[in-house]
Amino acid sequence: MKPISRRQALLLGGLGIAGTAVGGAGLIWTLASREAPVTGSELIQPPEERSTNGQLQVRLEAAPGRMQLAGQPHLSLGYNGGIPGPTLRVRAGDVLNVRLVNKLTQTTNLHVHGLHVSPEGNGDNVFVSIDPGSTFDYEYKLPRDHPPGVYWYHPHHHGMVADQIFAGLFGTIIVEDPEPIETSVERVLVISDTTLDGLGNIPEVPAMERMMGREGELILVNGQSNLQLSARPGERERWRIINTCVARYLRLRLDGQQLQLLGMDSGRFPTPETLDELLLTPGNRADLLVTTTAGDSVLRALYQNRGSMPGMMGPGFGARNPADQPDGAALATLRVSGEPAAPLMPVPVYQGLADLRSSAVAARRQVVLAAGMGMGMGAGMMRFTINGREFNQARTDTTVADGNVEEWTLINTSPMDHPFHLHVWPMQIIEVNGQGMDNAVWQDVVNVPAHGRVKVRMAFKDFRGRSVYHCHILDHEDLGMMGVIEVQ
Repeated sequence: MKPISRRQALLLGGLGIAGTAVGGAGLIWTLASREAPVTGSELIQPPEERSTNGQLQVRLEAAPGRMQLAGQPHLSLGYNGGIPGPTLRVRAGDVLNVRLVNKLTQTTNLHVHGLHVSPEGNGDNVFVSIDPGSTFDYEYKLPRDHPPGVYWYHPHHHGMVADQIFAGLFGTIIVEDPEPIETSVERVLVISDTTLDGLGNIPEVPAMERMMGREGELILVNGQSNLQLSARPGERERWRIINTCVARYLRLRLDGQQLQLLGMDSGRFPTPETLDELLLTPGNRADLLVTTTAGDSVLRALYQNRGSMPGMMGPGFGARNPADQPDGAALATLRVSGEPAAPLMPVPVYQGLADLRSSAVAARRQVVLAAGMGMGMGAGMMRFTINGREFNQARTDTTVADGNVEEWTLINTSPMDHPFHLHVWPMQIIEVNGQGMDNAVWQDVVNVPAHGRVKVRMAFKDFRGRSVYHCHILDHEDLGMMGVIEVQ
C-alpha cells in the first residue's frame, strides 16, 4: 500500500475515524479497495436552504470525512458532510449570512462566484484567511436589481483552491426569478470531476497535470455517476447546470430532446434560445429548459480541445479520460414515457442588464494571459502570468474609478485556452477574435481562445474595494495567473 504525501495528509488529515493509521510518511488509509462506480441511480438533489423575510442564515462546515462519490464511500472534503454542499436560494435584495466553520487542516475561505456583492470586509473578500479550527461570519447584501440565475460558492484561498474544490468543496446559489417561470420540475445539476486511486482516495496531482490543468478520471453529477432521470412527454424541466471542474471544459449534448437556454452565468437572455450543444468552461453555469420527448436520451460530455503546450501531452489524451471517448462520457440518462403532460405558459420576456455597447468608455486596457517556461525555476516548470506578473496579494494591478465603464481586451498569447473570471462585476462580451456579438451577452467567466483575444466591457458600479481577476483553470490561478483590482 502506497502512503499518501504530506500534502494529502494536510488536505485530508485529522479525520479521527476508524480505518486510518499514521505512518512515517503521512496518513495511510485502510478503506476497502476501490470499487466500480455505481451507475443508474435516481438523481439526488442537494439539501436546500431558502431565504425568508429577506434573509437567509446558514452554517457551512468545511470538513474531511466519508463522502458518497459514485455510490461508494470515499475520504474527501465537503460542506456539511455532503458533495455538493447545500443549495442556497435567495432573492434580489436579500441578505445572505454564512457562518463558515473551518474543520480542515488547511487554511480556507469562501467565494460566492458570480454574485454582484461587496468585496470588502466580510463580503466576497477573497483576501480573508480562515485558519484551521476558526470560524468566520460572512454577510452578502444583494442589490434589489440583482440578476436572477444560478451561481455557486467555493474556497478561494490562493494556492489551495484547485485541491480543495477537486476534493469536493462546492455548492450552488440560486437567485430566484422576479417573475416565476412555469416548469414541471427544477433540477440542480452540479458537474464535477475527480480522480480516485486504487484505494478509492484522492491521490496527489503531479506537477505536469497542474501545469496543464488537471482533469479527473471520474465525471460526476451531484456526486453520482451516470444517474437516471424520469419524465413524461411534453414536460418542461428546468436544469440549473454548474461546471465546478478545476480545468475540464464540458461540451454537453442531450440528443433527442428540445433544449432552450435561458442564460449563462449572470446573463439572462430576453427570450430562451434554442440550441443543440452547450459549452461550459470551468466556472460557467447554464440555466436550461428541457422540453421532453418520449424515449431515452443520454446527457453526454464530449471531448473539447482546449489546447496544450509544446512538448506536453494535452488534456483529454489517453483512455483514462472518459470525455475523450468517441461518444463522450455519459453523465445521465433521461427516460421519458407515460401520458403526455399539459402544455405550460410561455416563458415571460426578461429585461436584462443594460447593453454597454453604446455606453461611453472611460478607459481601455489590455490584459495579457501568458504561460511559458520560467527563468531560474525548476526544470520543466512553467510560469502563469497576467501582464507579465504572477499574483501578489500585496500589489494592486488595476485601479478603476467607481461608476466607470471600461473596455478590456483579453489577449491569450499561449497555445491553450484560458477562461477569464472577474469577481463582483459581470462582463459583457463585445468581440471574440474580432467578430462582434449579435446581442448583449453577459458572463462572469469568458473563454479566451489559444492565441486569441476577446473584448469585454464592465460597468464598475455599486461597490468599491479590492478583488481579483484570474484564469478559472484553477491550477493556473494557484500557480500565479491572477491579478488584483481595486475600485475607488
